[in-house]
Amino acid sequence: MSQVNVTIAGRPYRMACNDGEEPHLEELARVVDAKIAEMRRGFGEIGDQRLTVMAAITLADELSEARRKIESLQAEIASVTETREAALHATDGWAIALADALDAASARIEGMTQQMNAGWRKP
Repeated sequence: MSQVNVTIAGRPYRMACNDGEEPHLEELARVVDAKIAEMRRGFGEIGDQRLTVMAAITLADELSEARRKIESLQAEIASVTETREAALHATDGWAIALADALDAASARIEGMTQQMNAGWRKP
């Protein structure tokens, strides 16, 4: 277990995290600190606790919106995958039908060639 020192809204915090997660935790703290600073610029000094809560709610809203977008994109991917699979299945059927038609045409041509060869051999 590692410990990381971060500063949020001008206050230092010592936080624990798993080994190797230190840079990620520091980046998350920078995001929260930046959101609080943005709120402070927009609303002025309305109290640290209120700014922190407003920043948390704003970040939660952004997360919620990102999750909705992810769900929408996952549904779209599933639909595209389903359409692709149907198209591949239809293409397979078309390819088989085409191969059968070519085989039949080849057999007819071969039969006609044999008939013509047989006719030419007769004196």
